[in-house]
Amino acid sequence: MIFHTQNAEETIQLGKKIGEYLKPGTVIAMEGTLAAGKTTITKGIALALDVKETITSPTFTLISEYQGKMPLYHMDVYRLDSSEDFLNLGVEDMIYDGKGVAIIEWSEKIRSELPANTITIRLESAEDGSRKITIENWPFGELK
Repeated sequence: MIFHTQNAEETIQLGKKIGEYLKPGTVIAMEGTLAAGKTTITKGIALALDVKETITSPTFTLISEYQGKMPLYHMDVYRLDSSEDFLNLGVEDMIYDGKGVAIIEWSEKIRSELPANTITIRLESAEDGSRKITIENWPFGELK
């Protein structure tokens, strides 16, 4: 599925639509360059999950955990050097526990460690602030 958003608010609204479908145990691999909108779309997903806290990029903390309808594990692996570094963070419980939603930014670095049913969201930004958002391996039917 391919979507186009014109600004950050539309990207958040798309994230909210995505979040309405998610179930415990969902893993989302976010791909895209710096400032492509990975955290922006995550803000929308968090809204759908009734997360009350402000979502920020976990670049320096690596993992942020939020509570809502279910836990939201927001990870950023940009600063990691290997899949082994990723596993050493103790992420198996977050990815395989089936209790929450795991969103991993810069997931292309650790793709081999993710479950086969991982949803991929690829974001590409244009100079005018618009974004092309491609969703792959979406298991929930048509996104409305």
